[in-house]
Amino acid sequence: MAVRLAKQICREFPSGTICPMEESLLSLFSLVTGRTQPSICRASKRDEAMVASQERVKELDSLRETFGAERVAEAERRGAVRALFDRIAPRYDLMNDLMSFGLHRLWKRATVRVALKRLQGKDGPLVDLAGGTGDIAFGVKAADPSRKVIIADASAGMLEVARKRGGDSVEYLHAEAEDMPLGDAFAAGVTLVFGLRNMTDPARALAETARVLKPGGSLVLLEFSKPAAWFAPFYGIHSRFVIPAIGAMVARDKGAYTYLVESIRLFPAADDVTRALDKAGLETIETRAFMFGVAVLHVAVKK
Repeated sequence: MAVRLAKQICREFPSGTICPMEESLLSLFSLVTGRTQPSICRASKRDEAMVASQERVKELDSLRETFGAERVAEAERRGAVRALFDRIAPRYDLMNDLMSFGLHRLWKRATVRVALKRLQGKDGPLVDLAGGTGDIAFGVKAADPSRKVIIADASAGMLEVARKRGGDSVEYLHAEAEDMPLGDAFAAGVTLVFGLRNMTDPARALAETARVLKPGGSLVLLEFSKPAAWFAPFYGIHSRFVIPAIGAMVARDKGAYTYLVESIRLFPAADDVTRALDKAGLETIETRAFMFGVAVLHVAVKK
């Protein structure tokens, strides 16, 4: 069934290209039958570039010269990511609801609960790094009104949406995660939700996070990861085919959501993130997987 469907879809694509669902459908066929099926189409140039990028990206440091499937200079990546989020900011929350069927809200609520638990008995601000439109920051502020909360983000567009939502209830900081204008041992806690993979230098961003945390302060990090093998084909169909289509229809920006899907595919596995945290001076004390490993919550403490 999966093979017949893949063949039917491939007829809609020009010769010499690969349809966006083929890989996932054939993976599903292999999972169900235990047999492999040869590729029906030859890979497009973008698919070949994506494979090449996956070969290069073995750890966080390798992300610096990628923009999805494209290989770019580090400075170009920084500007491209910032411009992308400025463009999609007005419809970002709606798109998240549609893409995840609302599940991202459950994951974020769990993140807020963990962050609040880690903040108990600790004085100092919470920095919501790559805080976007403010879901995490406003959640923490609602439960802990006396806590100073700062949303830090490199995208002015995302901060503008956050400010419209939350007004003066929190503070806003337009800054890159790799170079935060905050003092050493400044924050009692840092949250970082679905932002690490979009940073130009994730390893440096983690080192900066460790710098601004007080001794014993916690980073609560939620990021996409590699789903369980049995779930990967279903997730692959959704991410490679459905999400860019929704992006084209709702956000009028298929390219932006193609990049976001590719950035998820390129991002290293949870174990690699744990190693990067340790290298930055942050000791992982807990990990929790959501939806069969699609996203993983890391809780790390400054050593």
